[in-house]
Formats: sequence, C-alpha cells, structure tokens
Amino acid sequence: MNNCQKSKKLKTRFSLNKLNKVLALQFFQIFRFGILLLISIIFTKTNLSLGQIGVYETFLLIAGSVSFFWIGAMQQTLLATYAENKTFGKTTEKSPVLFNISILFTALSVLSAVFVFLLQPVISGMFSIHGEQIPYMKILFLYIIFSGPVNLVEYVYLLLDKPLKIIYFGVLTFTLQLFCVTIPIILGFDLGYGLYGLVFVNILRFIWLGFIIFKYSKIQLSVKFIHEFLILSAPLVTSFLLSGSAQYIDGFIISYKFDEATLAIFRYGAREVPVYVLLINAFGNAMTPAFAIKDNLKQSLAELKKGTENLMNWMFPTAFILIISSKYLFPLVFNKNFIESAFVFNIYLLILITRFIFSRIILIGFKNTKPILYSSLVEIIINITLSFALINFWGIYGVAFATFVSYVIEKIILIRILNKKYNIPLGQYVNVKKLYLFSAILLICWIIGWYI
Repeated sequence: MNNCQKSKKLKTRFSLNKLNKVLALQFFQIFRFGILLLISIIFTKTNLSLGQIGVYETFLLIAGSVSFFWIGAMQQTLLATYAENKTFGKTTEKSPVLFNISILFTALSVLSAVFVFLLQPVISGMFSIHGEQIPYMKILFLYIIFSGPVNLVEYVYLLLDKPLKIIYFGVLTFTLQLFCVTIPIILGFDLGYGLYGLVFVNILRFIWLGFIIFKYSKIQLSVKFIHEFLILSAPLVTSFLLSGSAQYIDGFIISYKFDEATLAIFRYGAREVPVYVLLINAFGNAMTPAFAIKDNLKQSLAELKKGTENLMNWMFPTAFILIISSKYLFPLVFNKNFIESAFVFNIYLLILITRFIFSRIILIGFKNTKPILYSSLVEIIINITLSFALINFWGIYGVAFATFVSYVIEKIILIRILNKKYNIPLGQYVNVKKLYLFSAILLICWIIGWYI
C-alpha cells in the first residue's frame, strides 16, 4: 500500500470515528430527553395531584437554574482544553485534566447546593413556593451535589474516543432512572420516594464517574490548571448565564405589559423544537475538540461544513411543515385559546436559521472565549431594547421577533470576528448557498403561515 492510500485510509478512519462520536452524543441527548418526557407523562397518569407534579417540576427547575450556566460553559471549555493546555501541555496517557475538572465540578455543585439552602426564602419567593422552605430541601440538596459532576461522564467518553460507552452509559442509567423515579409513585408512595430514587441514580452515576476518572486520569491536583481553566471558562459562564436569562427577561417584559393569560400564551409558543436544539448542540459539542488541534483545522472545517449540511437537509424541510401547520396543531395539542401561541412558535422557528452557524464552537476550540461574552452582551441588550420598542406595535409577537433579531446579530458579530481575525470566512464551515436557499424558503413559509 503506497503512502497516498495509507493517508486516505487514515482520513476515512478519522471521519468515521468522528461521525460515531457525534451520533453517540446525539443519541445520548435524545434518549435523555425522551426518558425525562416519559417520566412527566407517567406522572400525569398516576394519583399525583397537579400540585405535586408542579413540586417535581420546580425541584428540577431550581436544581437546573443554579447550575446550567457553569455546567454548560465548563463542558465546552473542557472540550477545548483537554487536548492541549498551558499547564500540562499536550495530553498524554492518563492526563491529570479529567481529575482536576471532576474536583472542580464537585466543589461547584456543593457550593450551588449550599447557595440554595441558605437562600431558601428568596428562592421560594422567586418560584412562587408557599412558605419560606423549599419542599424536599434535604433531597434537593443531595441531588444538586451529585447531579452536577455526573454531567462530565458522556464528555469524558467523548474525549477518550469511546462512543459506545456513551450509549451504554445513557441507556443503562436513564432506563434505571425511569424505573426508580416512577415505580414508587405508581405503587402509591409519596413523591419524596420518587425523588429519593432520582438521587440514588445520580449517586450511581457519580460512582461511575469516579471509576472512569481513576482509570483514565492521573490523580494529581493542580491549582495552576484549575486557575487557567476558570480564566478561560469565565466569559463562557457569563455568556451562558446571559443567554439563559433571555427567556426570563422576555417573560418579565410581557408580565409588565399584559396579564397572566397573555404570558401563558407567549410561554407556550416561545420555544424551539427540542429535537433540533438537542441534536445541533450535541453535534457542536462533539466537534469542539477538533478545533483545539490547529494542525487539523482544514479537515475540521470541512467536517463541520458536511455535518451541518446533513442536519440542514432534514431539519429545514420539517420546519417548513411545522411553520405552515402550527396554527392547526396548537389548538389540537392544547386548545383553541392557544392559537396565538402558534404564531409566537413560528417566529421562534426562524431562530433555526442561526443554529447552523457554529462560529462559537470554533472560537472555543481556539480558546478565544472573550468575543463570545461580548457578542452575548450585545445580544441581550438588543433583545431588551427591541422588545420594549416592538411590544407597543406588535404585542407579544414583537418580543418574539426581537429575540430572533438579537440571535441573528450575535451570529453576525462572531462571523465577522472569525473572518477578520482568523481569515475563516463563513463559506469554509457552512454551505452558504444551501443555508440562504433554505432560509429564504423558511421565511416564505412563515409569511404563508402568518397571512394565509
């Protein structure tokens, strides 16, 4: 076999390997979403009251609200720093990186749990909980501590190039979660027993994390690396916090101008298609480590472009159908009072146009996270300003449209930074012609759905 054939074989093997990791992470995200949705559906079929189901949702919401921003940001920072960093250099066998990150995640999870415990009266007020104590606080305390670090497991397997382990971990632990959370409720026990089941599964996941850390990482605490990691992740943490707060700001603006019924109509429509978001985010996260290796930049950009095109080929056509049929689907799924929610949903569907532009993950791979923070600040300022301006002319639709415009401007800023600073034009990582064509058709479908 000549050198040219060997090179082609290695490239093919690398591409298939990358594809496997992408698909594995996408499967993991979809399977997790499906299990969580199934648990919610099963709860509605049991003897749990609507109030108890609300307590369960609030339990998860509180846990998520104090950790989503730093978990998401630090997961992406890990993907960018694992292959190479200033403290340890290039990754060797059993790098200390994973051990230090697991310690950091555990420490932040403990701090988050303590934060919730100490601020119970404030949090109870924010989430409209009667009284100053959060229901099942002891269980929530344990859940926050153990559920934070276990978010590392699938990404550790991703970095270690073990896609099948991602699938095994997801299927085994989330299937177990389904049974441990729902069976006590089905048997007629109190909601607390289901929550104890949730904590039990997360303790098992935590033990699983401990095994893989001890197996694949060197046990060497490095304050220098943790400091380096925190400096790099800080802009991303702030960016995630700003982006995550946008939906709450929109809700506050509408609450200020309208009544609770109007807010409900807005919130039922103000959401993207979960499957789209999960698959796109999983793809982006799986691709991030490739951009931490500058030698493979050209190949990584080509893979990103191809993978993005594959997603566009089926997501856009399904979005065309949804955007035209939503005003018929919403009254069927909910009731006729929510037909206005369909028009809000259609505006949020336009955000799909921006989701295929992965400028952010390229910058994270390059370990240049400050532009992401600046663009997020611009995004939130435009969102708020434009929402207040458009709400007077277009009501709740104006707030939704302001969100779409702010997303577009944030992407334009990052596109310009990549082009100007790194000489990477949009066409190198996105099929621009196909994106423009699909975007134009989606806008036409939106007009049809709005006026006809």
